[in-house]
Amino acid sequence: MNRTLLIIKPDATERNMIGYIINRLEKARFKIVAMKTYHLTEKEARKFYAVHEGKPFLDSLVKFMISGMVVPMVVEKEKAVSELRVLVGATDPQKAACGTIRYEIGVDIEKNSVHASDSDENALKEIAFFFEGH
Repeated sequence: MNRTLLIIKPDATERNMIGYIINRLEKARFKIVAMKTYHLTEKEARKFYAVHEGKPFLDSLVKFMISGMVVPMVVEKEKAVSELRVLVGATDPQKAACGTIRYEIGVDIEKNSVHASDSDENALKEIAFFFEGH
């Protein structure tokens, strides 16, 4: 089994989509092994998204991610990273495949409802950011 991180973003928590997203994960046979509600500080959001330092969208992304509650969770499944990336869809909901989470509930490229780790290496770092010992 492999583990990865999924974050339900503020646009989805504000629209009460937490249960919908969890349902989609469970239907796709992901096991949720850790989950919490959290409100990121600006410092934490900048640290989490440090990979985007210097990119023009970073300030807007940080502002969005601190605008409300997020729900980070560790999910487990064979090929967890790649399977979750398929389930969530392309970053831009307008370009996401039909049936993906972002296609169905994403608002736009920034308010795309969920974050999913993009590699096994980043999954380990991102899980450690929110959950020690998972």
